[in-house]
Amino acid sequence: MKYSQGKVGRIFLARIEDGDDLLDELKGLAVQERIETAVLYLIGALREASLVVGPQTCAIPSVPSWRHFDDCREILAMGTIFTGQDGPVLHLHSAVGRGDTPLTGCLRGDSEVYLVVEAVIMELLETGAAKTYDPTTELQILNFYRSR
Repeated sequence: MKYSQGKVGRIFLARIEDGDDLLDELKGLAVQERIETAVLYLIGALREASLVVGPQTCAIPSVPSWRHFDDCREILAMGTIFTGQDGPVLHLHSAVGRGDTPLTGCLRGDSEVYLVVEAVIMELLETGAAKTYDPTTELQILNFYRSR
């Protein structure tokens, strides 16, 4: 295990509105406010989105198994933002549901808000953390430039 220590910086509250692309808005906020590292908490609803619900098999690199919905579902999510080579890298795991139909996974691609999503974003400072490409997993993974 590798880890680092940091401290809490600024705290942002955001309302992402009906029709907005959730992931685009969160990345845009990270760029605008120069958020390099953060943890996010979200509640609200999405009209339409795609999620990776796990790997097709337990192989490395993994081949994602996708699910898409377009029937307006409630969302409860937690995620992170880390600086990457091309800007902020957002990793957002979500539980979405409508009626008795739950779905849990990593929100990726288009993610259209229905009504509203409320976000609490806590900036983390002095962690020495960033996302870098790992050729073995073929993913952007967490690395530390200053670790314990």
